[in-house]
Formats: sequence, structure tokens, C-alpha cells
Amino acid sequence: MNNLLLIDDDEELCELLSHWLTQEGFDVSSCHTTQTGKDYLATQSLPDAVILDVMLPDGNGLDLLKLLRTHHPDLPVLMLSARGEPLDRILGLELGADDYLPKPCEPRELTARLKAILRRSSNHNTATPSHIELGDLNFSPVRGVVTINEVETVLTVSESRLLEALIKQPGEPIDKHELTQIALGRKLTLYDRSLDMHISNLRKKLGPHSDGSPRILSLRGRGYYYAT
Repeated sequence: MNNLLLIDDDEELCELLSHWLTQEGFDVSSCHTTQTGKDYLATQSLPDAVILDVMLPDGNGLDLLKLLRTHHPDLPVLMLSARGEPLDRILGLELGADDYLPKPCEPRELTARLKAILRRSSNHNTATPSHIELGDLNFSPVRGVVTINEVETVLTVSESRLLEALIKQPGEPIDKHELTQIALGRKLTLYDRSLDMHISNLRKKLGPHSDGSPRILSLRGRGYYYAT
């Protein structure tokens, strides 16, 4: 049974989602403010995943996401927002959310997204090989840590799966549909920029090659590839 932490100020929605997710085999704990969410994470066992609302009465969920990514970079996080505005979605993904859903959300869709995130997390934790080297890049899929010029950077689960796929086929473009399935565990949909945001985050974390050229390139209509 996977333990979930739901942080949302809508108590009625929390009750509804908790009931649904419990029937789907999850053990759900709920918090309704930023502070109670922080207290839970500081005093309780770390959950397997967090469902986090953007708008909270005592703060912004995006600020809490920043804190989570600082202290628990590989903890799966799915963001929710009643506004569903593109800027919220982009900011959430830029800050390291694994996925994003607007509210009101269909419980079946939420369940499917959660299961996809948790599958990726589980596969990531048992990934092989344990170590990949490519030029000046050293990558441990198991730890989710990439080392370049002796500087270690921790990646999210989605970023780790993307990097692993790209460096296993250096110089070969991988279709965006395939990469979305690898990184997000679902199909690429129209106007969905989630993959592009994860690629952008990964580019920032890796930085350029020593000669200044980018490590990850895109080919229009063909996808992304790792440039050697």
C-alpha cells in the first residue's frame, strides 16, 4: 500500500479524494495548510507521493514545492490548481513537480497519474545499470545523481528517467511521444508542455559541454537527443 500526503485547503475535496484513493488501495493523510503540511513532513515518515494544491490559505503551494525539492528531490509530487492557469502549470513543472492536474479533476485521471508517477519512482529505484558514463558526465540512475566535473546534482525521478533514456542513445533523437511515456508514464496530449518543461529543467541542471555547446538538442518533428 502506497502512503500519500494530500495538501489542500478544500476539506470536502480532500474527503472525496481520500475516500476514492483509499478504495484504490492508497493510504491517504490530509493536511489543509502549508504549515500543517510542513509539520507532517518534519515529524512523520516520508510519504510515497504528495498531492499538493497551488493555492493554500497560509502560503503558496509552489513555495512548499521549492522546499520539498530542496530536501526531498526524489519525492514524487503531483500539483493541483483550481485556477488551472498555464503559468501555474509551467511554474510547478519548472520547480520540479512530476505532473500537474487542474481542479476539478476526475478521480480516475488522478489515480492514473499517481500510479504512473509511483511506477516510475519504483522503476527508478531499481534501475539498471547502476552507473553510466558518457564523456565528462557520470550518472547514477539508482541514486538519481549526475556528476559533471566533480559537481553532483540531484535529479527528480522524471529528470532521471529522461536523462537515462537520452544518454543510452547518444546522438539519436527520441520521439516526444516515447519520451513522454518514459518520463511521465502516459501519452503525450495536445498542448501538453510537461515534457518540454522537464527537458528545460534538465538542461539547466546539466549545463553545456565544456566548449559551450548544449548537451540536449531538439530536432523539429523528431524529438530530443543528447549531443556528444
